[in-house]
Amino acid sequence: MAIRGRNPNPIFLSLALFSLLSIASAKVFFEERFDDGWENKWVKSEWKKDESMAGEWNYTSGKWHGDPNDKGIQTSEDYRFYAISAEFPEFSNKDKTLVFQFTVKHEQKLDCGGGYMKLLSGEVDQKKFGGDTPYSIMFGPDICGYTTKKVHAILTRDGKNHLIKKDVPCETDQLSHVYTFILKPDATYSILIDNVEKQTGSLYSDWDILPPKTIKDPEAKKPEDWDEKEYIPDPEDKKPEGYDDIPKEIPDPDAKKPEDWDDEEDGEWTAPTIANPEYKGPWKPKKIKNPNYKGKWKAPMIDNPEFKDDPEIYVFPDLKYVGIELWQVKSGTLFDNVLICDDPEYAKQVVEETWAKYKDAEKAAFDEAEKKREEEESKDDPVDSDVEDEDDADADVAEAEEDSEAKLESETIKEADSDDEEDKHDEL
Repeated sequence: MAIRGRNPNPIFLSLALFSLLSIASAKVFFEERFDDGWENKWVKSEWKKDESMAGEWNYTSGKWHGDPNDKGIQTSEDYRFYAISAEFPEFSNKDKTLVFQFTVKHEQKLDCGGGYMKLLSGEVDQKKFGGDTPYSIMFGPDICGYTTKKVHAILTRDGKNHLIKKDVPCETDQLSHVYTFILKPDATYSILIDNVEKQTGSLYSDWDILPPKTIKDPEAKKPEDWDEKEYIPDPEDKKPEGYDDIPKEIPDPDAKKPEDWDDEEDGEWTAPTIANPEYKGPWKPKKIKNPNYKGKWKAPMIDNPEFKDDPEIYVFPDLKYVGIELWQVKSGTLFDNVLICDDPEYAKQVVEETWAKYKDAEKAAFDEAEKKREEEESKDDPVDSDVEDEDDADADVAEAEEDSEAKLESETIKEADSDDEEDKHDEL
C-alpha cells in the first residue's frame, strides 16, 4: 500500500527492518508443515507391530478444518500404540535459544491420553522407536479424566527424567492449538499456547534437575522466647457481672397449656423450653493483637553444600530427532506444523501463517459439524442420548486409566529414587 501525503516514520521503518532481519537470521533446524512428500522425512516405527498393536497414521486435514489442503498426520485406530520420527542435522543448543513448537488437535474429544512430542539425541533406531527409547525433551498437553488437564514439560539429564513442577493448564476442546516451548541460554523458559505465554520461569526453580541452591539451616532452632501467637486474650477485658447466671434455655413464652390437659392425670403442666437468645456460651475475653508477635518462625536459609552449579544446565548437545510416541484408547489426535528453531519471533510468525490463518474457519466448521451431530442424535434418541454419552465417556476414562497402568510405559516418567536408586513410575 502506497503511503501518500507524508514521509514514512523513520523509527517505524527501522523497527520493521530490524524485525525482518531478525526473522531472516533465524536458524531453522527442522520444520514440517506436512506438505506433499512428508513421508520421505518421517519413519514409521515397527514398535508393537509384532503384537498387532501398532496403529496407522492418516494423512488428512481432519473432519473439520480451515483449509482442506492444510493437512497433518492423525491417529486412526483405537486401542493402538503410535510411534513415528524424523531426523534432522544434529545440533546443540549451547549458547542459543531453543524453540520447540507444534500444532495438535483432539478430534475424538479425548478422555485420557497425551498429545505430546519428543526431541531425541544421539543415534536412534527409528524403526524401533517406542516407549522405552530415551529422549531429551518431552513436551505437550496431557488429558485424563476430570483432574489431569495440563501441559507436560519433561527434561532428561543424566538418564533421569524431570517433570516441570508448575501446573500449566492445557486446552481441552476439539480444535487445533499450538504449543510452544522456549528454552534460553540463561536457563529461563517460556511455555506458550496459541502464541500466548502461559508460564515462565527458571530451570533452577521449576525442575529438580540440580539440588536447590539454598536450604533451610538444619542446625537452626526456634528461640525459646519466640512468640508465634498473632492474637492473645485481652488482659483488660472482664467478664460482665451475672454472665454465668444466664441460662442456656428458657420456657417458651408462646407455649400454652393444652385445653385437654388434666393435671390429675397428666401431672403439672410446664411450658417447653427454647434456646435463650441472651445466652452467648461460656465467656471468653476478646482477642487483641499480640504486641510481642514475631510471625511464624522459619529456619534461616543457607547455601546448600550439595549444590554445584552447572552453567550448561539448559544444554542438549546432540539433538537429532523429533518423534511422536503415544498410546490411544480413542484415536483422532492430529499433529501438524512441527518447528524446531532458535528464534521465538520466527516461531510466532509460523503460528500466524498457519493456525491463526485458519482457526476461525475451523471453529465454524466444527460448530456446523456439532450442529449436525446433535440433530442426528435427537432424531435417534431425544431422551437418552446425553446420558449414554456420559456413561460411555466415564467407561472410556476408566478403561484408559487401567490400560495406562498396565501397558503404558510410553506415558510414564522414569525417575531414580534418591534413597535406593530404584526407578519409580509416575503415570502422566
